[in-house]
Amino acid sequence: MGEFEIAAAAAVANVDRSTSSKSTDSVCACPFQKSSWRKIRNMVHWSPFVQQFKKHKYPWVQLAGHQGTLFQAGEQQGTILKKLCPKEHYCLQALMTDILRPYIPEYKGDVEKDGDKFIEMQDLLCEFESPCVMDCKIGTRTYLEDELGKARQNPKLRKDMYKKMTDIDPSEPTPEEHASQGVTKPRYMIWRETMSSTANLGFRIEGIKRQDKHSTNYKTTRTRESVKEVLWGFLDQQRHVVVKYLRRLKAMRATLESSPFFASHEVIGSSLLFVHDHTGEASVWMIDFGKTTPLPPGSMLNHRSVWEEGNREDGYLFGLDNFIAIFEEILNETNQPSTIST
Repeated sequence: MGEFEIAAAAAVANVDRSTSSKSTDSVCACPFQKSSWRKIRNMVHWSPFVQQFKKHKYPWVQLAGHQGTLFQAGEQQGTILKKLCPKEHYCLQALMTDILRPYIPEYKGDVEKDGDKFIEMQDLLCEFESPCVMDCKIGTRTYLEDELGKARQNPKLRKDMYKKMTDIDPSEPTPEEHASQGVTKPRYMIWRETMSSTANLGFRIEGIKRQDKHSTNYKTTRTRESVKEVLWGFLDQQRHVVVKYLRRLKAMRATLESSPFFASHEVIGSSLLFVHDHTGEASVWMIDFGKTTPLPPGSMLNHRSVWEEGNREDGYLFGLDNFIAIFEEILNETNQPSTIST
């Protein structure tokens, strides 16, 4: 996936109900061929683009995604098609019989078009009107242990990663790294997690769309207070939306703690997708399972323990605990003379 962009892309789509469905989900960490679609314009790394498909215009938004990452309108009303990734395909099928099913896009089946295979899944945005959308990568790391091991096997200096590092923090490279103008991939991978809130809070904000505004400029949003400020802005300062998200997150956490699937899988690079609109509707789902990996038979994770190489702990519940705590703090603080910037 390009230059080892560990954080998998998350894409959502808002489609006119009168013509077709809307779409949402994220891209798996699997290689795929370029789409055969040719009528794409105004496409950039994360901003909205417009696609002409079956004589209708479909506005799409791609949050924290990769250029060329595409979804298609589903063959059924209220569905989308996503390029088939074997790992995600397995996970979605397995999750349909797990107690986590209410928190996952519903798997509808497989579709083959023009020689490409797709997963048909529930469109999570179809019940919302001009939704506000936030993608948050969950867990204390966004790379698999195998990925780190492979990177260590080839410890050459990367000038491209040095540039990415210095663009964010010019003082981070060592004198030796400055002299060579390169850093190794393992060094970059581990450093990148510490620059955002991934390492300290167990989640990071990947992208936000509010009406016609959209941003992925959260690479250095790290502290609890700065994350809280961003969340309050996304929530449009609406306490009732916070209450709905909080209720859903707590129910999700209780279900995760009892889920056989969750206990027996390492969940890396997955996201929580938050969606609300002006009517007051709000919900959140688990998406993106392209790096979710089953554990050896008999092994289990608690998803809260500190990761040490070899234990495969992902910090998913640690991140969810912090998310819930921050939403509760927002509720408490906004019920008093506000300490959150407006």
